[in-house]
Amino acid sequence: MGFNPLTERGIPLEKQLRNWSQLNVQPYDTQTVDPYTRCRIITMNGIEVESILNSHQFARHTDNPEVKAKLAFVRRIEQQQQKAVNWLLPGTESTLEVTLGYEQVAIDLTAFLARNEPDPYIKQTLDFGLLEDFDHLYRYANLADLIEGKKADRITRNYTEIMPGRPTVVEHRHPYDDVRCHYDAHTADPLTKLHALTITAAEQQTMNFYMNVGAQYQEPIARALYQEIAMIEEQHVTQYESLLDPMETWFQREVFHHYNECYLYYSFMQTEIDPRIKDLWELHLNQEIEHLRIAGEMLKKFEGMDPAEILPKELPEPTKFEQNKDYVRQVLATQIDLRTVGPTFVPVDQLPEDALFWQYQEAVNSGGFVPSEQVIKDLQEKSGYRIAFMTEGAHPVEAMREK
Repeated sequence: MGFNPLTERGIPLEKQLRNWSQLNVQPYDTQTVDPYTRCRIITMNGIEVESILNSHQFARHTDNPEVKAKLAFVRRIEQQQQKAVNWLLPGTESTLEVTLGYEQVAIDLTAFLARNEPDPYIKQTLDFGLLEDFDHLYRYANLADLIEGKKADRITRNYTEIMPGRPTVVEHRHPYDDVRCHYDAHTADPLTKLHALTITAAEQQTMNFYMNVGAQYQEPIARALYQEIAMIEEQHVTQYESLLDPMETWFQREVFHHYNECYLYYSFMQTEIDPRIKDLWELHLNQEIEHLRIAGEMLKKFEGMDPAEILPKELPEPTKFEQNKDYVRQVLATQIDLRTVGPTFVPVDQLPEDALFWQYQEAVNSGGFVPSEQVIKDLQEKSGYRIAFMTEGAHPVEAMREK
């Protein structure tokens, strides 16, 4: 029998508060940290932030004092969890080095979810976003070399390849073309719901990170590149959040958030190689079990629904950070030319002449300056090369291979 957080006993809420010394955790060592440990930290930071923001929105949409109070207490603990997780990042890594970690998360998390997604449309949506984040890693890798003289594979090692994906310049779409069809809450596989929540949280955290740190740079090309890619991350949040069924109630969504946190903390416990950080995942899992119990009690009391009616009998197979090179190459080879018309994915050569895509492209890419293209040109002119890190051979798309 697998692990079912609904039947486990967590830490009582009143015993979950930690003092400043406990929260001020020791960051990881940049010289020895495994890239996927960094990825798990970045992911869980985003997951906690999403849960906190959802709780705040829930509180703004209810006038029940009891619900507001319970949300506030659980949310305070989630804030402590977020601080403990995010403070594992050391200040000795530059913003660009952290950014490379964010993009490695986007690639290997999205690829894993897509590989295991049971809904074909959701899988296609994940594949579509995957190729765009893959290109972002390539652009930031070139920026890191250009302005800091640092090689991106020091962060990603040989876990994730670095080469062009769907070019960022063609990722800019009309907002109507970023809205996807949502799953049906009544028939969707629970794993689909967890995947949608996870990818929405991860992309939202990336969007928030870029929209705040980009303006802190002095170098014009860095400011410009962060600005451009931050706009794409907003498109990704729009894309992924539209997968969520809006008919799910606030109480149901609260249950799903805490179940997803249980799922991911449990998942990451299975593969974490740093014993100290693994202990933190276990602590947060035991806290989240209690948060899930409280959310389930509210669902029962105010909607008459047992959380077991909408949740699996046990956690799905763990979500893992692992190498996805073959899968990414396969998607690159077959989907690089996909675009969207509304919620539909179509090859670029099938786009109508009056498609909103062309109008939007003309509006944002006019003027002769596109940061994601310029950063490659600048490094080429300065150093005579562009950054790529390919371990599995030539680029799978012949037209994108270096001459």
